[in-house]
Amino acid sequence: MIRILPAALAAVLLASPLTARAADTPQREPYGIALEGFAYPYPVHLLPVVNDGEQLSMAYMDAAPAQPNGRTVVLLHGRNFPSSYWAPVIKMLNDAGYRVVVPDQIGFGKSSKPTGELHFDTLARNTIALLDYLKIDKADVVAHSLGGMLGVRIARAYPDRVAHLVLTAPIGLEDYRLYVPPTPTEKIIESEDKLTADGYRKQLQTNYAIKLPPEAITPFIDARFNIKGSPDYPRWLRAFVSSGQMIYREPVAHEIPLITEPTLFIMGADDHNAPGRPNAPEALRAKMGQNAELAKAFAAKMPNARAEVIPDTGHLVFLEAPEKYKELVLGFLGR
Repeated sequence: MIRILPAALAAVLLASPLTARAADTPQREPYGIALEGFAYPYPVHLLPVVNDGEQLSMAYMDAAPAQPNGRTVVLLHGRNFPSSYWAPVIKMLNDAGYRVVVPDQIGFGKSSKPTGELHFDTLARNTIALLDYLKIDKADVVAHSLGGMLGVRIARAYPDRVAHLVLTAPIGLEDYRLYVPPTPTEKIIESEDKLTADGYRKQLQTNYAIKLPPEAITPFIDARFNIKGSPDYPRWLRAFVSSGQMIYREPVAHEIPLITEPTLFIMGADDHNAPGRPNAPEALRAKMGQNAELAKAFAAKMPNARAEVIPDTGHLVFLEAPEKYKELVLGFLGR
């Protein structure tokens, strides 16, 4: 359009503050709160579930290997990540012969955002319902971050359904209630709603010590902020905040030593993520997030567990150190 304007007018328009602001803050392509418009690496299916009387849909990918070994791995995602980020791990496991089932938990990704509160017990029942629907009697569970807390709850509640448990940079290795005072949900909603895309990027880089190029983090920013134009965004925001309250109110640290299934902790040496640390008294903050040491201490107490710590690696272990992660996971599952 500018090509057909007189040169002087075009120059004025290009130099105007309005144009400069538009260039600085490009319009985001809107997504729905079930990440409509955000691509996943494999076909997405929906399983109807009922949680607290509410009809919901649980999204999942089900990736079949070319040469099946007869075993299935379930991947459990973290809080700030759509399950699409598991793409390289899905391929790694498929190449080794594993069928890979990758759910988005209710409240996350392409699954429904409920009006009620989130609970680990409910998410665990949903995951087992998915395995029942797919006629999978027993699976290996590979979990990351918040998914590690869910993996612990599944292993404790349904031990006969879990063959191996891999906890990848799990959170919940400590009871955050011992450090952080309770925060009202409405206050957290207000704070999260004010967060900007740039602020969120800095938050991820700081909290997770991510050793990835900036463009690798951009999809996580898009998945969070391209939904803000949706009329259903307030419902997404409440579900997201509910997941944070779930982490705080429903600790699993006291259950971890009781796990009897073969368990492998894979930790990034630089990962000191501790949800809620900024709200803790300053004197207690330094004590939080000693995740590698906590994992080693837990493994020493458990009947069939070990902890591996990968140097120079943050919270996104499987993306930051893929070859070492492959070696550890396939070696462990092949036992």
